[in-house]
Parts: sequence; structure tokens; C-alpha cells
Amino acid sequence: MIQLKSESELERMRVAGRHVGDILVWLRGLVEPGITTAEIDRAAQRQIEQRKLESSFLGYGPRGAPPYPAVICTSVNEEIVHGIPGSRELKEGDVLKLDFGVIFEGFHGDSAVSIPVGAIDEKARGLLDATRRALYAGIEQMREGNRLGDVSSAIQCVAEGEGYSVVRDFVGHGIGRSLHEPPQVPNFGPPGRGPRLRVGMVLALEPMVNLGEAGVEILEDGWTATTIDDKLSSHFEHTVAITSHGPEILTRVSGSH
Repeated sequence: MIQLKSESELERMRVAGRHVGDILVWLRGLVEPGITTAEIDRAAQRQIEQRKLESSFLGYGPRGAPPYPAVICTSVNEEIVHGIPGSRELKEGDVLKLDFGVIFEGFHGDSAVSIPVGAIDEKARGLLDATRRALYAGIEQMREGNRLGDVSSAIQCVAEGEGYSVVRDFVGHGIGRSLHEPPQVPNFGPPGRGPRLRVGMVLALEPMVNLGEAGVEILEDGWTATTIDDKLSSHFEHTVAITSHGPEILTRVSGSH
């Protein structure tokens, strides 16, 4: 069942979301050629500890997957999502996707951002811009009385309208006391279908958009998902609440995407 959040629950989710947004903005300032993805993970871990939060990701292991070994996902270039931090050094022209979540007083916040490492080429820039616009097109449809399919269709129309492909293997999700709650939120599909959107619903929208084909390959680590043609992928995500005044982005702070 889709869990509607009370005002007191939403307030805790607002705090969780602000922490996520603040930390991602701070981490983005560390991203430069030469830094390793493990160093970014350690920096995120320190922020969690200093703020007395819990990680949403560390030890997470759905569907028989091995427990996730880090507090942040660091996916580079052709890696779509769930990249595990390690010794890889970022270089000029890379695109780094950071996916990050924390728990505050039992409630999760979840967000992702694609970050240019130094100067990137026009193809990469166009992909990132389109993915961000697709996210916000979906958010705009998060209004009471709309259908879930209206959100999915809006995301797909922007991404595919720009000539990119939308990943089908991973979707957005409800969020609250659990990191992943009903409903699933595909980034594709026809409008006018699915459950009615209601005040109190909180969804994590997260389009993953590829420069080439939409297919996915999972690496031997059981987590890292890559494009099947080794072409670039982009990922943006926000946690968003449906209120009587429209969508409220819980993970957006000053300086964020």
C-alpha cells in the first residue's frame, strides 16, 4: 500500500532531505581530476557522522544482492547507477553520478546528481541538461488528482524528445520509513494511468538517461549497472512530496540541481 505521510512525518522528511541536499552540494565541491571515488565516499561518511545521521545505503541488499559496502553510489561515465566507490581516479571530461541517502529520526531522504569533472564535451552537456529537465517535467506533474502515469510520461517525453534513451531496468519509488516503498515510478509509459496522486505521497523521481541504447549490464560486483554500448549515462533524482500547494522538493537546497 502507498503510505501517506502526516505533517509531522513530512517535517522529519524535510530535515532528512535538507541534509542530503547540503551534503551533495558540499561533495560536489570536492569533485575534481585526481580525486578517487573512495575519497568521496569517506568524505560523505564523515558528514553523516558529524550530523549524527544514519546512512540509507550502507549494508543495503535487496533481492539477494550482496550488502552495499558504502554510503554513496559513485557511477562514472558509462556506469548508470550503483557504482561502488574504490580506487578509480576521476579525470578531466568524466561525468560522475552521485546517489546518496540518509536517515533522520527514522525517515529517509534520497537524491542523485550528475557532475561534470572539469570541462565536458557538448554531447555530455546536452545529455545532463536533458536529464535534469526530464526530472523537473516529472516533478511538475506531481499534483493531487493527476495519475502516476502522468509523471512517467512527462519524464519520457522530454528525454526521448531530445533523442536520448530512457533506462527501463531501474525506476523511481515511494520513500519514507523505508528507502523503497510503493509505488514504483517508471521513467516511461503512457499518461492517464496508474494510481491517483494524493496529498501526503512522497516519491523519489530519478530518471536515468543514456546517450546510446537503453539496455543495462550488471557487473560482477552485483551492483554496478553499465550501459550495454559503453556510452555515457546521466542520472538526477529528488525526493518530492505532494502537498495541497503542489510538489515540494525535499532534497533541493541552495546551490543544488
